[in-house]
Amino acid sequence: MPEKGSMEDFFSAAVEAAKIAGKIIRSGFYETKTVEHKGLVDLVTETDKKCEQVIFEFLKREFPDHKFIGEETTAAYGVSELTNEPTWLVDPVDGTTNFVHGFPFVCVSIGLTIGRIPTVGVVYNPILDELFTAVRGEGAFLNGKPIKVSKQNDLVKSLLVTEAGTNREKSVVDATTNRINSLLYKVRSIRMCGSCALDLCSIACGRVDLFYELGFGGPWDVAAGAVIVTEAGGLVFDPSGEDFDITSQRVAACNGLLKDKFIEALRDSN
Repeated sequence: MPEKGSMEDFFSAAVEAAKIAGKIIRSGFYETKTVEHKGLVDLVTETDKKCEQVIFEFLKREFPDHKFIGEETTAAYGVSELTNEPTWLVDPVDGTTNFVHGFPFVCVSIGLTIGRIPTVGVVYNPILDELFTAVRGEGAFLNGKPIKVSKQNDLVKSLLVTEAGTNREKSVVDATTNRINSLLYKVRSIRMCGSCALDLCSIACGRVDLFYELGFGGPWDVAAGAVIVTEAGGLVFDPSGEDFDITSQRVAACNGLLKDKFIEALRDSN
């Protein structure tokens, strides 16, 4: 048995918590939802709240000295500062709009940072029964099988995934659509799937080649996915080309062969 507080212990607990929440998501997916609005198009359901509560209760029993930051508790009580302490960052239902509409691109995302560095990542889509996992230095996996980013090196042959976000201010929407218009001439095609965590996992397993998003909800969206991408051999960085900052609400990811070309295309699209 691993010692309490070992990396294996953290990983096992994250997987168990994700599967517990996954059962709740799967059950709620096929039922009538009670939907509230956090903004004009930013939604939250009882399932989001219940899953976060269940995950936090489980992890706090296992690791009472750790810190905890979740999307729904942050929305209710304000932002918690991310410190160097071991911190669990949880998005209980990433893809809430998909969940409400019955679109099966939905997941629970559980990430552990140590020294602000994403160290353990678990992303579980219970509708498709896909479990993406990674521990820093130990590789990335989908349902227990190793995964790697794509080997694509040609931008025009690359599939790009991004998100429009939930901000509907005209200046933000115009900037978003102008950027997409510019990039569409330089890549094979563009997808919007509605879940930042699963977008990162799609990079990790080679389903898509390029990903960026600006202005997403918070570090809970990327904490798990970032370590999964890097452990799959990919790169996670700021869309400007600078180093990735987990608290910046800015992220890009791809393989090492495409990074410079992708950054240039993103700069040209501003």
